[in-house]
Amino acid sequence: GRRLPKTMSQDEVGRILAIARDRDGADSRRLTALVEILYATGLRVTELVTLPISALSRDHRILVVRGKGGKERAVPVGRKALAALRHYLRDARPTLAAGRTSPALFLGRGGRAVSRQGFWKRLKLHATAAGLERVTPHLLRHSFATHLLEGGADLRSVQMMLGHADLSTTQIYTHVASRRLR
Repeated sequence: GRRLPKTMSQDEVGRILAIARDRDGADSRRLTALVEILYATGLRVTELVTLPISALSRDHRILVVRGKGGKERAVPVGRKALAALRHYLRDARPTLAAGRTSPALFLGRGGRAVSRQGFWKRLKLHATAAGLERVTPHLLRHSFATHLLEGGADLRSVQMMLGHADLSTTQIYTHVASRRLR
């Protein structure tokens, strides 16, 4: 038996996003975009923070992600995530770039790519402000997959979006969805 992954409810994800949206500044705009993209695409945190700006399609609706083993996959971006991303690109990224050019999509202070640890730290602060404990980027990935399956998505599509090589890796989420439905 494999342990079932923990997930968040849609309401809990919404509470984190509400805290980020309510705060002003480039950091909050970036965090909102990061969380929206992570939850809407199911990317691994390393895939997210290392995304180059060139990963965006012309209309920003598709991200071309380089995953484990250097494999590329195209991942669709939902409306809310797309809106948060556009807001970040327009209002926050130029401020964070500080006049420098960078190939990274998500920038930290000084124009360098945001780090995994920096993202996790900000996510944790916002989760705590939302009254949630033990929130990690990977928990959002698990929640993405579970919520898709609960909403009727087929397992193969979820597998492709997550970048799993083996369908049995993705099947664990069917057990989580079934348990929650029961």
